[in-house]
Amino acid sequence: MIRSMTAYAIAERPTDGGTLACELRAVNHRFLELGLRLPEELRVLEPVLRERIAARIARGKLEFALRLRTAEGDGAIQINQSLVRQLAGVAKELDAHFPQLRAELTDLMQYPGVLQSKSVDAEALQAQALILLDSLLDQFVAGREREGEKLAAAISERVDAIAARADEARQMIPLIRAGQRQKLEARLADLAQPADPGRLEQELVLGLQKLDVDEELDRLDSHVKEIRRILKQSEPVGRRLDFLLQEFNREANTLGSKSVDVRTTNLAVELKVLIDQIREQVQNIE
Repeated sequence: MIRSMTAYAIAERPTDGGTLACELRAVNHRFLELGLRLPEELRVLEPVLRERIAARIARGKLEFALRLRTAEGDGAIQINQSLVRQLAGVAKELDAHFPQLRAELTDLMQYPGVLQSKSVDAEALQAQALILLDSLLDQFVAGREREGEKLAAAISERVDAIAARADEARQMIPLIRAGQRQKLEARLADLAQPADPGRLEQELVLGLQKLDVDEELDRLDSHVKEIRRILKQSEPVGRRLDFLLQEFNREANTLGSKSVDVRTTNLAVELKVLIDQIREQVQNIE
């Protein structure tokens, strides 16, 4: 299925360490370029995150952001009441021996274990982050595929138009050839000196050869079949389509250069317009 390169997805997941929230956005790019923004607690996951994203996405400039939001109070500093009571008992016993000794509050707070913060299971948090990433990628790829369906439909419509123009050309060329033959015969008949029959036939052949575009039309038909086949594939096809459009454009240019009639000239221009419209769509395809 054709996929667009532009997409956006966002997802959240509650964990014991807080709420994980991530978002992924992408725009067009020739290759895969990935930028990551991670909280310090999950920075160790960067290589794994890059690998998982690259396994699902082939092209595009991506920005991935992962955040950890702790609930109100979860990050607050707590006092170890049990330890403080023990220290108070020790201070009371020592007071009888050292009446002048006084403990400052700052000294008490610096005693190991007096102040505590809620601990987070790092491994569990990392596992939850990876689960969230997989969910986000599913959502992101589905969005790309929905946009890709629209792009494929737009391309198919223009490919059908190219095929129709090629058929018009096939029907038009014999009439143009007959008209060119009549014009050439009329010009040769107007010569003061009668033309040699062999020379006449040679000039006719040379003139009609310039109108021989059967190969170009055959290649156009071949390209139309190929692009229709590519649009049905599931793997990324953007680069292949881009290359194929160069072949389309080459045939359209040749048709225009060989044209000796306004009808085929206009037809060649219409072909180039359709090809450019397809190229605009292909720019967005993965």
